[in-house]
Amino acid sequence: MWHGELVAIHIAEKGRAPMQPLEQATLIAGVGIEGDRYATGRGHYSDFPDIREITLIEEETLIALARDHETSLSTDEHRRNLTTRGVPLNHLVGRRFRVGETMLEGGRLNTPCRYLDLVTGKSVNDLLIHRSGLNARIVEGGVIRPGDRISPA
Repeated sequence: MWHGELVAIHIAEKGRAPMQPLEQATLIAGVGIEGDRYATGRGHYSDFPDIREITLIEEETLIALARDHETSLSTDEHRRNLTTRGVPLNHLVGRRFRVGETMLEGGRLNTPCRYLDLVTGKSVNDLLIHRSGLNARIVEGGVIRPGDRISPA
């Protein structure tokens, strides 16, 4: 059985706004992260129906970009809310898992798009195919912090 860790938390108050790091975040079931663009309906993709209460990406993806493609993408650039370590995100579609005291359910794999290239000024879209993270819903809310354990529910 796997166990991982929450590396970083980021939110943006609206689409294209810079991602802001948080030392802790309040997750609201059925809504999103308190203060985040998708919880308030101010995200770039808010008008498109989807499971997007919270988004996650693997730190291992960022390491592979740097190692294999000499392209850096920092935790405040990738536009996902949570950066994880040791978590098999691609295998969590339709599955519940815990992040600290909260429970999430994987919705769908995140599809990379040219919007990320536009916002970052880097050509990462094609490099993130099948590694762009996970969109999830918040089943049980609560407070999370970097360093929290991530595990199957």
